[in-house]
Amino acid sequence: MNDRQAKKSITGYTVYNSEQERRTKRNDLPELYPDLPQRKYDVIYADPPWDYGGKLQFDKSSKSADKIDLGKNIFISSANFKYPTVKTKDLKKIPIYEIAKDDCLLFMWVTNPHLAQGIELGKAWGFDYKTVAFVWDKMVHNPGQYTLSYCELCLVFKRGKIPQPRGARNVKQLVRVPRTEHSEKPLQVLENIEKMFPTQNKIELFARHKPNGWDVWGLMFEKLMKNSPLRRGWGTKYF
Repeated sequence: MNDRQAKKSITGYTVYNSEQERRTKRNDLPELYPDLPQRKYDVIYADPPWDYGGKLQFDKSSKSADKIDLGKNIFISSANFKYPTVKTKDLKKIPIYEIAKDDCLLFMWVTNPHLAQGIELGKAWGFDYKTVAFVWDKMVHNPGQYTLSYCELCLVFKRGKIPQPRGARNVKQLVRVPRTEHSEKPLQVLENIEKMFPTQNKIELFARHKPNGWDVWGLMFEKLMKNSPLRRGWGTKYF
């Protein structure tokens, strides 16, 4: 291999591969199926830990070898640097239908590249896709391959009929709230769901916090689960 060929083989991915390995959060689950609550819910709110197949986001390694300055750091980021991600085929195996009432709504966040997988996941969990419930304008853009990305979608799926009684019927689809921590969703969306269904049993899946009046599954901090109707399982350890 001559010097020219060697130079062309050098990319940001090869240079920073060890750094990626170091920063990746491993999803070493002791078992695939988590223990779910022993009750059923009218409303399920989920923010799945979508997996990107190890793809780095917002990196500069796609530049040609002639343009890469190896003397500078290449800014790399990935979802699995922040938390363990789960492949869609494995998310589908979680029996969410077991905690859904006959009449139940599922509100699910999907990243734009996972829109198709999100609809498939909702069906696998026992729901029919209905529409986009919320469009979150993050008020700051992310780089993209096609257009600059400002928004993220929260889809709504239905099982049976819409739970009754209904609450507010004038909740707006568009939510304009500045982005904060990586993957953290605006509290306003959860509050809007409460306004729409104030009396129903509600649970947040893959939760980061314990909202008042909600059951939660998948909290990262076990101390927040003391009053939750959960058995010891996958969710208590990893999310």
